[in-house]
Amino acid sequence: MKRVLAILFFFTCSSSSCSKKELVTNMTPTPVVEKKYNYLALGDSYTIGESVPAADNFPSQVVNSLLNNASPFLPARIIAKTGWTTDELESGIVEANSANPLLNSYDFVSLLIGVNNQYRGLPVDSYKIAFEELLKKAIHFAGDKADRVVVLSIPDWGVTPFASGRDRAQIAREIDAYNAANKQIAVLYNVYYLDITPWTREAVNDNTLLAGDGLHPSGKEYKRWAERIAGFFRSKL
Repeated sequence: MKRVLAILFFFTCSSSSCSKKELVTNMTPTPVVEKKYNYLALGDSYTIGESVPAADNFPSQVVNSLLNNASPFLPARIIAKTGWTTDELESGIVEANSANPLLNSYDFVSLLIGVNNQYRGLPVDSYKIAFEELLKKAIHFAGDKADRVVVLSIPDWGVTPFASGRDRAQIAREIDAYNAANKQIAVLYNVYYLDITPWTREAVNDNTLLAGDGLHPSGKEYKRWAERIAGFFRSKL
């Protein structure tokens, strides 16, 4: 009888030990996966950084600045091409979305578009309509959070060597008209507006702000934009 009780005691203890082991195993904390923020940049040659290394365009510099400040960011996704107007950016978004769906999954979005509308002599009124549609898309891509979207003003290419022989004053007036339009729409939708146009006009006396093609900004110029945008992004994290 004593032997039977001993055997029962052994099995009971063994079962209790197993239960405790299972309990300990089940209580092991699940590893925390650090969130990595993502950023979508929409635009034209000023967004891809025509004539500068890819690392020097402003979206890449934004991300690098944030990473240097211990903010976990994925590489920027850029939908932009040299020469694009508002309509061409719209088509580019549709094409990119078909290949790799954009959905509304970005933490931050920037929009800079319009210089090629101005260069081709297209009316500001048509730009307003197209720009507003693009801005609504940008907000949607940012999860319908307008406070996560940045609109950049259009640089003044009229101060560059490329504009030699052209009416620089007229270019400046037209750029100002386009920027008045995009700023008005940006304010209407409560997005962050970054006026970089005055900075780009400094290139008339400082060629280090220009890329080798004598038209587009240099990495030094893009750094100024990137620092301001990165600061805005950090304020929202």
